[in-house]
Amino acid sequence: MATVEERKALVEEVLDAYPEKARKKRAKHLNVYEEGKSDCGVKSNRKSIPGVMTTRGCAYAGAKGVVWGPVKDMIHISHGPVGCGYYSWSGRRNYYIGTTGVDTFGTMQFTSDFQERDIVFGGDKKLAKLIDELEILFPLSQGTTIESECPIGLIGDDIEAVAKKKAKETEKPVVPVRCEGFRGVSQSLGHHIANDTVRDYVFPKADEYRKTPEGFEPGPYDVNIIGDYNIGGDAWPSRMLLEEMGLRVIAQFSGDGTFNEVVMTPLAKLNLIHCYRSMNYICRHMEEKYGIGWLEYNFFGPSQIAKSLRKIAAKFDETIQEKAEQVIAKYQKQMDEVIDKYRSRLEGKTVMMMVGGLRPRHIIPAFEDLGMKVIGTGYEFGHGDDYKRTADYADNATVIYDDVTGYEFEEFAKKMQPDLVASGIKEKYVFQKMAVPFRQMHSWDYSGPYHGYDGFAVFARDMDLAINNPSWDLIETPWKKAA
Repeated sequence: MATVEERKALVEEVLDAYPEKARKKRAKHLNVYEEGKSDCGVKSNRKSIPGVMTTRGCAYAGAKGVVWGPVKDMIHISHGPVGCGYYSWSGRRNYYIGTTGVDTFGTMQFTSDFQERDIVFGGDKKLAKLIDELEILFPLSQGTTIESECPIGLIGDDIEAVAKKKAKETEKPVVPVRCEGFRGVSQSLGHHIANDTVRDYVFPKADEYRKTPEGFEPGPYDVNIIGDYNIGGDAWPSRMLLEEMGLRVIAQFSGDGTFNEVVMTPLAKLNLIHCYRSMNYICRHMEEKYGIGWLEYNFFGPSQIAKSLRKIAAKFDETIQEKAEQVIAKYQKQMDEVIDKYRSRLEGKTVMMMVGGLRPRHIIPAFEDLGMKVIGTGYEFGHGDDYKRTADYADNATVIYDDVTGYEFEEFAKKMQPDLVASGIKEKYVFQKMAVPFRQMHSWDYSGPYHGYDGFAVFARDMDLAINNPSWDLIETPWKKAA
């Protein structure tokens, strides 16, 4: 395998293509991880360089598409022109149980459909009328959120006043989420804004909003699943494992989650957070306000699942700890069979990743369980604490890239020649045209789940299908052509 020095030379070679000013900026976002270091040594959460291809989302995408959108029994209004709302429509495969259009609305799109006159005269009256119409059409909805798009911030629509008035009239929560896309440098700020609206508009009225299930009594083993968006059904196997070890999940926030579960979260004893980047804010608030502890867990691959189950169990008594060991032992044979089937076909294969949220670090051990090696990884919108956590997962000489540009990603792939690229839809067809096997790791390429023991079996199958598909024999990668 390549050394740290060789990889650093590669980074310098890729940077040489830039003008001096751009090179100086991008150099801070590219590095090579050295074993023993406490972080990855890259700058993050900075503005992208104008003129280069960036794969980041915006604040609207973070608030509507990630945090609030999967809450299934609320209506989420994209307030602004139709384009942004249409783009966000059911894009992340947040699976849910319910009757769409009656008591659940996850795959439905609601927009105020701004026209030119709305930009000139404002859209407050239109928004108020829209909420009235939705109340008539969908009386079983449990509330509304208003996600503002870019023009709303520019013209100054007072969505807070509309929300306050309509909440009083409908006697349901109406949450204004001021997440105009131009705010911040990526979708990360949208996560933060959405978390803050839960803090400011939901929790203060939790007792008024909460509908405690009949017979519900707070218990010592109550937990919340936080930051699992049930992409491809991920939250379901995760919940099954937690309940199998004796815990009671009282809220999923927000994949397959309800508004009532959001207001139930302060009743739990522990918050279990999967996507740290998008939901650590509300977990920190609940720790300060309600004294509820939290911990990050990783349910990708049997090694990390066992480690996480033990870490979670350690927060409870010996009963839970013993059940956790039983759960791990129960699934060991199944995992051994999966690894026996696929490891010989995947052993030694190399992977380059570039995704958002938790995936650039959490998925590394799942690849390693199959004998694969991640040689490059990075985040679209990560912060410094994400890269510090990545240091716990990365191998020596792993190339680290923050907000990687289209040019950089392609050049790194050409030079490092991975057997698989795991990234997003924007990159998928670029690399497939280069004859490089690819998996779309934002929404599991229309597969899943990937979480939990059941999910690992699907993950292993999909990686084998991607890499060992015989169609790749019909075309050649650029480096094979050059050879």
